[in-house]
Amino acid sequence: MEQLSVGDARLELTVGDITLQDTDTVVNAANKRLAPGGGVAGAIHRAAGSELWEECKELEGCRTGEAKITRGYHLPASYVIHTVGPVYSGRRCDAELLAACYHNALRLAREYGLSSISFPALSTGAFGYPLEQAARVSLPAVLDWLEDNGELDLVRFVLYDREAYDVHLGVLQSLKR
Repeated sequence: MEQLSVGDARLELTVGDITLQDTDTVVNAANKRLAPGGGVAGAIHRAAGSELWEECKELEGCRTGEAKITRGYHLPASYVIHTVGPVYSGRRCDAELLAACYHNALRLAREYGLSSISFPALSTGAFGYPLEQAARVSLPAVLDWLEDNGELDLVRFVLYDREAYDVHLGVLQSLKR
């Protein structure tokens, strides 16, 4: 696990299962309907239980780049922040929308008085965002937000395998120079 202090906050990179994180909230790489599906969304919905989908239906979806919050139900995390990342197209707006996902999730965590949050590598699965390009958007977005806002104690990137971890670690190290 890699750690970096950003003011009073700590940024962590780890390999693991997003559904097992004991942070105040975990972030769901959601689809626009906030429905159970494959990847991170499917895993979070399975682990949280059917109550999560029932609450998600009441939210009436989520637009790309935005974020909404629900209870965590059977997850260790008390809350789930759902955000819809962009489907990768190679256009500049992809990076802007991806950064907005991270900013809006962090903003919601702050609004709810939460002190810790776990992110997956948003949009890098079925939405096709190249891993390194996504890391070059997500890590600066989070670091900049922490420097400007600072109310969170811990932001953790929970990466699905060693390759994703190594890519994020390389990007993080390049940003520290």
